[in-house]
Amino acid sequence: MEQMKLFIRYSLERHGLQIHASNASRILWLIAIVCLAFQSCDRDKNNPGYDYFPDMAYSKAYETYAPNPNFKDGKTLQAPVEGTISREGEYYPYKKTDADLLKAAKMKNPLLPDTENIDRGKIVYHNICLQCHGVNADGKGHLFVSGKYPFPPANLMSQKIMNKTDGEMFHTITVGFGIMPAHGIIVRPDDRWKVILYVRSLQEKARN
Repeated sequence: MEQMKLFIRYSLERHGLQIHASNASRILWLIAIVCLAFQSCDRDKNNPGYDYFPDMAYSKAYETYAPNPNFKDGKTLQAPVEGTISREGEYYPYKKTDADLLKAAKMKNPLLPDTENIDRGKIVYHNICLQCHGVNADGKGHLFVSGKYPFPPANLMSQKIMNKTDGEMFHTITVGFGIMPAHGIIVRPDDRWKVILYVRSLQEKARN
């Protein structure tokens, strides 16, 4: 330390500056602080510098499927609270039951059967429904006629389907029916209504 003070004093005197010996310690500390400040600002991916909040820089969070002693069931991934409604997903109150099918049957199609909606319904039908129900919606899709799928899909041109309400068809698309899986997770609500409008247009042509 004394040698460092002498070095500082000598260096300053060489430049014509006089310094009292008692101030050498203060200057030494000042230089150390300045050097530390510049060093702490020199950050790169290999030397990020000093971590002021290491508990935030190095997370101690549990992995999604790791055991967690903080919960009674010992799991980190917790199910949503009962009754939770997603802010991003669809809230559909009906389940895949006969009772809820009757309730859903009362729903009305909120969209008009105009050209734009029917054309969009045709696009969605051809992307999602055609492989099972066929290009003519008669249940003769490629999966069935090729023999790869042993169970015949519903014939949407049958009188039974024609007699169903739009709400029943929407419910079937959303939660599934029989061996048909739910498509609510892959077809948006508006597109489901538009598919129904397109199928209705095919049914109308079949009647005529």
